[in-house]
Formats: sequence, C-alpha cells, structure tokens
Amino acid sequence: MTQEMTLTNARLVLEDSVVQGTLHIRDGHIADIDTGTTAVPAAMDVGQNFVAPGLIELHTDNLERHMSPRPKVDWPHHAAIVAHDRELAGTGITTVFDAIRVGSILSDGSYKKYARQMANEILSMRDAGALRISHMIHLRAEMCSETLIEELEEFGEVDRVGIVSMMDHTPGQRQFTDMGKYKDYVCGKHGMDEKKFDGYVTFLRGLQAKLGTSHEAATVAAANRYGATLASHDDTTPDHVQTSHNYGVRLAEFPTTHAAADACHANGIATIMGAPNVVRGGSHSGNVAALDLAQVNRLDILSSDYVPASLLMGAVQLADTWQDMARGIATVTANPARSVGLEDRGALRAGLRADIIQFGVQNGVPVLNGTWHSGKRVA
Repeated sequence: MTQEMTLTNARLVLEDSVVQGTLHIRDGHIADIDTGTTAVPAAMDVGQNFVAPGLIELHTDNLERHMSPRPKVDWPHHAAIVAHDRELAGTGITTVFDAIRVGSILSDGSYKKYARQMANEILSMRDAGALRISHMIHLRAEMCSETLIEELEEFGEVDRVGIVSMMDHTPGQRQFTDMGKYKDYVCGKHGMDEKKFDGYVTFLRGLQAKLGTSHEAATVAAANRYGATLASHDDTTPDHVQTSHNYGVRLAEFPTTHAAADACHANGIATIMGAPNVVRGGSHSGNVAALDLAQVNRLDILSSDYVPASLLMGAVQLADTWQDMARGIATVTANPARSVGLEDRGALRAGLRADIIQFGVQNGVPVLNGTWHSGKRVA
C-alpha cells in the first residue's frame, strides 16, 4: 500500500536557498517539491516553520554517556543504545555514526576493551528494527594505547564501518597542548593526585613513543580494508595536516588552530568543528573557536560531540552568523553526507530518502516540532 504525506505552508531549506512551498513524501522518499503558497488539501500545515533534511551526525560521544552515566557504572547496553537512539531522534538527528573507541590500556585498567561487543549490540539491534534512526559505526582509533592493532583486526568489511578516525591523546600535544588544562581534566575525571598524574603522563608518552608509528600504519590499512572514510583528529600544525593528507584523510575533526584549519582547506580536507564550541562561543580545551573559523570560511561540518541538542542549535547559530539558513543547515546535512559518500540523504530533493525535520526559531533558538526517518515519524 502506498504511503503518502505532504507538508505544506513550509519554508523549505534547500541546498542553496530557502523557499516557500510544499513537500510531498511517498513510500519513504521525497516524491516532489512544489514552490509557492497554493493551499494543498489534506496536507499537514506547518505554519511557516522550516522543513529541512534530517541531521547527519558523524562523531558523537553520546552513546558512551548512556553506557556509563556515572563513574564505574556500566548501564545495561541494550537500554543505553535505545535511550541514545531516542534522544538523537528527539534532537532531529536521523543518521548517526556512533563513535566507539578502539585501542585500550589494560595494564593499569584505565581503558578497557569494549568496541567489538558494543558494535555487535548496535548492529544486532539495528538489524532487528529496534532503532528509530540510521546507525553506522565510527571507530575512534587511539594511537596512545596498548591493544589498537588487535582491536582493529576484530572488524572487517562486513561491519560496514563508515569512519575511522586517528586519535592521539598523548599529553602535551594536539588537543592537550596546554598541560594545565590536561591536568585539570584528568585529575578531575580520575581523582588523581599530582604524583600519580606525573607518572601517568610519563607512561602515556612512553606508549606513544613505542607504538605510535605502527598504530598509525595499522589504522590507515584498516580504514582501507573496511572501505571507510579516514579522519584525523585534533590536527594542530600544518605538518600534522600534511601527514594526514599523505595518509588519505578526507575529514579533519576539530583542528585546534587557525593554521591547521587553513592547511586543511588548502589540501581539500573537510573541517569538522564541535557544535558545543559554536553554542558556547569557544572551546572547553582552550583551542580555536569554531565561530572564528566560520567567519573566515574554514568550517564545513558540525558535530554535536557531547551534546546532541547542540547540532541543530549550532547550525542555526551559524546561519545567523552567515545570514544564510541554507548554508548553516548544510553543515549538518548535505556537507556531512557528501563527506562520507552518502548519496541517498542530506538534501530536500526528489528521489532522496524522506529523512526530514520541522522546526521553528524562537529568540535565536531552534524549536524542533517533528522528525521523520524514511517518511515515518520518529519524534
């Protein structure tokens, strides 16, 4: 049986403009777009709200927050996955690349292995139809670890891993160049005293010196084996970016300086910045502000990172900065879709999947009124 739905009296956010019109959905896909103000019988009148593509999230730590809502609390994983899925739907996200760490530190128990098990649970729940939105796998490969290579080998082409990011959280460089902020972060998270912190820093630097080069090579090879998009993380210098480019990196997650963002642009690498950085007006780690990059055309994609609701909010704030709603929304729809080769979503265009959101804006803040995934309302 054909399933149809029509949204009318809408401000349709197209790829390069916003137009008044009506969106027709049939059997889970966008069937047609009519422009103008003609009344459509039996249609849902959205009252001049914006209608845009569903949001595409490439990097979020939100699942880990549901898995471990408090230190040393391991929440039942199926319940955590469902809660994560519903939360994202409720913020307008219709496609998510769930970020899962590979590369653990077992010798002192600070980071346990969990990636293969978590991926199995996500994929099985997805295949069983228990999830409302599209879930894909993003492996965050931690260079400063003990078990990265063996964990990468637990995944293969059948897992359809979408993104592999090269993460290096060695103290004193990239995200953690400022050792004072790193100390505050680690001691606050793990309750370390100064002596234990100093030993921990020495240990991590030794790991990176011993295994960093082999871990980088293994990560590049794994991404190629999976057919995944390769991403860098926290590039700080032009040399970092050149190394990323040589590896075949197509996405730069959260470059920490103007110089790194400029180098990404020059090398054709798309730059992802955190939507919380946009909303808060700066980085919590003291790195470059996303809005500063936006103002010089060095920001291509937003990620909600650790606050799912920030994704739409950040896009609307960028739209206000650029005075261009279509451009702002593209940072969370068309641009991320294009960067990872998703050609069936990310835009309002006939034939694409009907992943749709409807929202208004009040006092500069977006108010989500509906989320549809493949034409089915999910929030």
